[in-house]
Amino acid sequence: MTHYDVFNGDADGICALQQLRLAQPLDSTLVTGVKRDIALLDRVTAAAGDSVTVLDVSLDKNRASLVRLLEGGASVRYFDHHFPGEIPSHPNLDVHVETVPDKGTSLLVDEYLGGSQRAWAVVGTFGDNFDDSARRAAEPLGLGEADLDLLRELGIYINYNGYGPAVEDLHFAPDDLFQRIRPYADPLAFVAESPVFAALRDGYADDMARARAVVPELQTERHRLFILPAEPWARRASGVFANELAQEAPDKAHAMLTRLAGGGFLISVRAPITRPDGADVLCRQFPTGGGRKAAAGINELPDDAYDSFVERFTEAF
Repeated sequence: MTHYDVFNGDADGICALQQLRLAQPLDSTLVTGVKRDIALLDRVTAAAGDSVTVLDVSLDKNRASLVRLLEGGASVRYFDHHFPGEIPSHPNLDVHVETVPDKGTSLLVDEYLGGSQRAWAVVGTFGDNFDDSARRAAEPLGLGEADLDLLRELGIYINYNGYGPAVEDLHFAPDDLFQRIRPYADPLAFVAESPVFAALRDGYADDMARARAVVPELQTERHRLFILPAEPWARRASGVFANELAQEAPDKAHAMLTRLAGGGFLISVRAPITRPDGADVLCRQFPTGGGRKAAAGINELPDDAYDSFVERFTEAF
């Protein structure tokens, strides 16, 4: 029997899997990719008797492959917080899906495990830009503010590492990053002992300094829109820069458009933190769009759709 762990390459997906494998050690085949590589079940060839755990990737975007696996006799356990669409009914499917705006997959796994690996749930929740939820989850840990800040930093850096249209843009491939994190039951020990933390911290600082120098293309009382160049640093920084801006101006909606080398834009959208709803609905209006209520994106927006996007973005928020 073969087991597959299928997970988003961002902080929420990696920290959700870290919790599960600390609590339930298991040798598995890892299937992951950059943050926006979400059609991951297409790459799974599980058969009768095999098992699959899916973490933080849209069921809606993977439904056909999910049905294929179930009909082939595999058992599937599914944790996610994105729009699921119609959820198949099957005796081999165990679903843990919620779409609450401030609750990610790391917190769904935390509930499933009864809080036994809570520190990693906090890291993943910070990484998904749910700061208030992360601080509430951390209360039983009794951490001082300095340690809590380190968990927040770690979440941001892991999340930052997942952005980019190709693994080659990243500092660490997501499966490699998970394997480097895996030995650490305590994320603070990872921060103190692993050279990976320093590498991510330094890369983040350099990329974000460049991003913060960019001026808004559009700015109103309720919106900010930025356009970043077709450079690796911009592709890495786009999502976490959008998260930072959302925290800085919680009443505003934000759109981060990163130019693609072949034309068009990669887009990250953040709904206002004070009204965390509507980002997914906006992005699903475009062919390569998807996400969750508070944060969503479009993998490729053609140049000639730019005006339409700006119009719908301003109308949506």
